Amino acid sequence: MSQKELEVILTRQLASYLAMPIFIVDPAGSLVYYNEPAEAILGRRFEETGEMGVAEWSQLFEPLDKDGRPLPSALLPLVITLRTRTPAHRDFWINNVDGRRVHLEVTSIPLIGQASRFLGGMAVFWEVEEPG
Repeated sequence: MSQKELEVILTRQLASYLAMPIFIVDPAGSLVYYNEPAEAILGRRFEETGEMGVAEWSQLFEPLDKDGRPLPSALLPLVITLRTRTPAHRDFWINNVDGRRVHLEVTSIPLIGQASRFLGGMAVFWEVEEPG
């Protein structure tokens, strides 16, 4: 694990105390952390996956559009936030690591530290309950 900025360390600590699923990436898009509520949706504990690059995590959790077609990583909210340094939102589906199809709403925000340092992004997401 590489040295992290203080603000990222504190964001990770905050995420560990919250009941909503949170996913944190560094400026290059590498996964830094996801919390226990996210583990339940993603189907794998963070200790099992550890840190990984955007290409790996965007495929591991297999994002899909409403018709079940693969969603390009460039359309994922966190990837948009990393590119534009602005918030992004989208709903999409994933086939999680356990093989369960999950409909998600995801909102991502840039992490901007002191002196306007860009530190990555954070996504807050939740499972959408399907009718029926």
